[in-house]
Amino acid sequence: MDTMSQILKLLEKTDSIEINEFRMDVDELELTIMPTLQNVVQKVVEKQIEAKKEFESQIEFKYPVKNYVGKVNEVKLGGKNRKTVKLGGQTSLYRFEEPQPNAPTVTFDVFDIPMNGLPRPIKENFEDVMHSPGEWAQKAVKEFGADMITLHLIGTDPKVKDKSLKDAAKDLEEVLQAVKVPLVIGGSGNPKKDPLVLEMAAEVADGERCLLASANLDLDYQKIAQAAVKHDHAVLSWAISDINMQKVLNKALMKEGLTHNDIVMDPTTCALGYGIEFSIDVMTRTRLSALKGDEILQMPMSSGTTNAWGSREAWMKKDEWGPTKYRGPIWEVVTGLTMMLCGVDIFMMLHPLSVKTLKEIGTTLTYEYKSKESQDISDWINKF
Repeated sequence: MDTMSQILKLLEKTDSIEINEFRMDVDELELTIMPTLQNVVQKVVEKQIEAKKEFESQIEFKYPVKNYVGKVNEVKLGGKNRKTVKLGGQTSLYRFEEPQPNAPTVTFDVFDIPMNGLPRPIKENFEDVMHSPGEWAQKAVKEFGADMITLHLIGTDPKVKDKSLKDAAKDLEEVLQAVKVPLVIGGSGNPKKDPLVLEMAAEVADGERCLLASANLDLDYQKIAQAAVKHDHAVLSWAISDINMQKVLNKALMKEGLTHNDIVMDPTTCALGYGIEFSIDVMTRTRLSALKGDEILQMPMSSGTTNAWGSREAWMKKDEWGPTKYRGPIWEVVTGLTMMLCGVDIFMMLHPLSVKTLKEIGTTLTYEYKSKESQDISDWINKF
């Protein structure tokens, strides 16, 4: 067998040829490709095309769509003299499985006393109205497009101003008159006084379908639940990052007459960098349990996203961290977005930019999921 035939024989099963330390100095070069060599080149090209097709099939991603047997119950807030907002109603966890029927709702935090300790990026937006909860709420709605207001009756705490129930009622009435959006009504966190405050609030806002925040196992939750049933309100069921505690509390509230359509759960929001992984775990498990058929957990979820401002990275001045006027809102948005991806339905927030951003993101969850990723990848491959 001559040398050329030997070379062609070797090339029959070769995909590519690499020649090292080769040099050719010519004035004119003419190559004649023999039929056998041409066949070898054709086979190499065909194998390259096959490899490309195989690569394309490997990168095609199919979304892991699941069909669940359960459904999150819908809770309606508002009505009578104000707009209505619906929470929950999901039949899936992710948008690519099924679009949400109701967009996540963001509510502005408003306080019954001036909150001079608020971080500067927040205070500079509201310091002109902090003397009046009604004006504070009105500014949040008119200037920043608030869909809901959370009124925190902090001043009722005996360790703060120890406001009487009568004074708290006046503050609540002021907000009810000032805005026509649904309200979340929160106490001060004092376990002895909060049930009395929320009982009073339920009566003052009779029929307005507010969310009373909140009931937990460490206070007189029966009083809160009974007031909610009597005056047609919903109740925020707050458990501290414990799914079993959440179930116990939900059952207890339902024994007092509340239904699945009257309860919103708050599994507790830990801030970005300060235990957020615990919230991710409990919220995702809670939502998946609901979708898998656990009826006692088939309620919407709430996030106290303002907890993000407790992180020093959100408010502490430090040049290498960047300006707080951007860093703070970003910290709040990322905390809220993380909770949103875990199935949360309503977010209590502070900064206008954070609220605006999260609202815009939240509306996309109600759209049909149409991804361009596969086409973009195919276009990229075809360039080569």
